[in-house]
Amino acid sequence: MAVYAVGDIQGHLYPLTRLLEIVRFDPARDQLWIAGDMVNRGPDSLEVLRFIRGLGDAAIPVLGNHDLHLLSVAAGVQELKPGDTISDVLHAPDLEQLVAWLRGLPFVHFDPSLKTMLVHAGIYFKWGRKRVHSLNQELMATLQGEDCREFLRNFKGKKPRKWKKDLEGMKRYRFLANVFTRMRFCTIKGKLDFHHKGPPGSQPPELIPWFRHPGRKCRKWRIVFGHWSTLGYLREANVISLDSGCLWGKTLTLVQLDCAEERIWQFGCS
Repeated sequence: MAVYAVGDIQGHLYPLTRLLEIVRFDPARDQLWIAGDMVNRGPDSLEVLRFIRGLGDAAIPVLGNHDLHLLSVAAGVQELKPGDTISDVLHAPDLEQLVAWLRGLPFVHFDPSLKTMLVHAGIYFKWGRKRVHSLNQELMATLQGEDCREFLRNFKGKKPRKWKKDLEGMKRYRFLANVFTRMRFCTIKGKLDFHHKGPPGSQPPELIPWFRHPGRKCRKWRIVFGHWSTLGYLREANVISLDSGCLWGKTLTLVQLDCAEERIWQFGCS
């Protein structure tokens, strides 16, 4: 068995299938981890969802911000944005089944055997693995429960920007969603920044990439993430960044995780 992880697909089916052909991916034997943002910006959002769902247990996706946006529009609590390419999903005859499948996905996937976790954007520096696991379960329950529509209506807000244990209700769920699906930079005191989206070095001096925070607790576990297209592929300090800009016509990145040194493949998305 081989374990692969792929970055943000963003509705580009061909680069995904070509990469899987190149590595001779076998769903009866191998696993494919998907770092969120399966949909939007590319031409094949519907077919990407159907393909990944069709892999069954061989596919292990986590939710990204674009996937949550699709769910919010499908629920009728948000509007389509200029540039969205998810109309094919919204008008699909199997929309109900796809929505139910997406709502059942985690925000963070944990693999103790590889001592690795998969998340779309990042892990807050104050949280250890056990806390991340419990918060992931909490947010999953919110997305699957009676508060789903309220969460999808409100998850895009930027406040609160700093974690407090006593956060409650939608403020708490919004912060969790922002960390797991939107975070890039933060301050040394843990305040999230949503304005700066460039690579490390382009930000003001008071901001640092979340994975370079000196107080980060999750250091013993490898963290695989996407979301940060201007960062691109990066292997640093037990983290792996996989979003190499497929949505901008650059490349889709696939990495094999279950080996002494990760093997990397990339395919153009133009």
